[in-house]
Amino acid sequence: MINDVGGPAIGPWHHAWRLLAAAACGVLVWLLAASQLPAGATGARIDWFFIGDPVIGLACLVALLWRRRFPVVVATAVVVISTVSTLASGAALLALGSLAARRRPVETMLLAVACVATTVLFTNDLYPRRDGVDPLWLAISLPTLIVGIVVAVGIAVGARREEVRSLRERAESAEREQLARAAEARILERHRIAREMHDVLAHRVSLVAMQAGVLGHRTDLPAEQVAVLARGIADGSHQALEELRDVLGVLRAGPDRAEPPQPGLTDVPALVDDARALGLDVTFTNTAVGEPPDLVARTAYRIVQEGLTNAGKHAPGAQVHVTVEGTPGDGLRVGIRDSGAARTIERPPASGFGLLGLAERVALAGGELEHQRAEGGFVLGAWLPWPEGSG
Repeated sequence: MINDVGGPAIGPWHHAWRLLAAAACGVLVWLLAASQLPAGATGARIDWFFIGDPVIGLACLVALLWRRRFPVVVATAVVVISTVSTLASGAALLALGSLAARRRPVETMLLAVACVATTVLFTNDLYPRRDGVDPLWLAISLPTLIVGIVVAVGIAVGARREEVRSLRERAESAEREQLARAAEARILERHRIAREMHDVLAHRVSLVAMQAGVLGHRTDLPAEQVAVLARGIADGSHQALEELRDVLGVLRAGPDRAEPPQPGLTDVPALVDDARALGLDVTFTNTAVGEPPDLVARTAYRIVQEGLTNAGKHAPGAQVHVTVEGTPGDGLRVGIRDSGAARTIERPPASGFGLLGLAERVALAGGELEHQRAEGGFVLGAWLPWPEGSG
């Protein structure tokens, strides 16, 4: 593809047919002029008509090859030179139309006036004519009409090119925005999966670490209780791996594969039972009336899960109270309160992002999260919106 300065890329064929059209136009004008020559006429002007005129016309056609790189220079030169060559008239019209297509109104107007003026002043006197000179009105109106049509076509072509360029830029911009949105969606999905992995693993691993700490701290436990704790560690590790496999399965899943069921408010009693089985002293009170929306129920489950995880890591031996209450229109309130650590054990490593991720999850659900130390323990509470008629 040829891509000269000042215009869109076009192929050799597009160059060729434009030049052929200009040559055909010039040949037509030359033949019309030849038909008006007096029979048997001789002299320098006749010799120029058959020799110099075609040579100048051919040179102008060759010069048009550079019209896209130097539009004003080439158009000016061809229009001026065409005053001594009828065969160059087609090249002059093509150069003028090419300049008009570049949306340069001042240069186009000046050259259009020059083209008409040179045609009126010089063409009638350039070669002898059998029928005499054309009337002045015809000598002015015909070139003006032809030049006006050429300029109008050039302007229309330029406007069309500008429109196509604008549409192409819009399409490219829309494609870039689509790619950016897709990249942002992937990042958000990775963050969501990271939160799910934290929520799934932190609870299980923390409870396993707590049980392992009890085994290391209490050397006087009977064999039966040691076996129970060891079995709890094995079961907790197995469940953590199963839940991790489910989360990673979502990451690898295709678009037509459904995600595994997400926990909700109805799963909180099982979560509390698991914590009790692992040694936590947990009481659970649920006075919520009705079933909240899935997002609210899932968020409430994650709040309770994070609260029990933190209580197991930072307050071993404490009494933990979990409360869930609310009604449609009033919102759902979730609270986890512990009485503080009753014994000291080696704490498992903490990520430091549990409450931060939980606050983000609650904010996405449109709720509010608060956490603080109170009466020697720790309180984690949240309010979640529960619109009327939902669930």
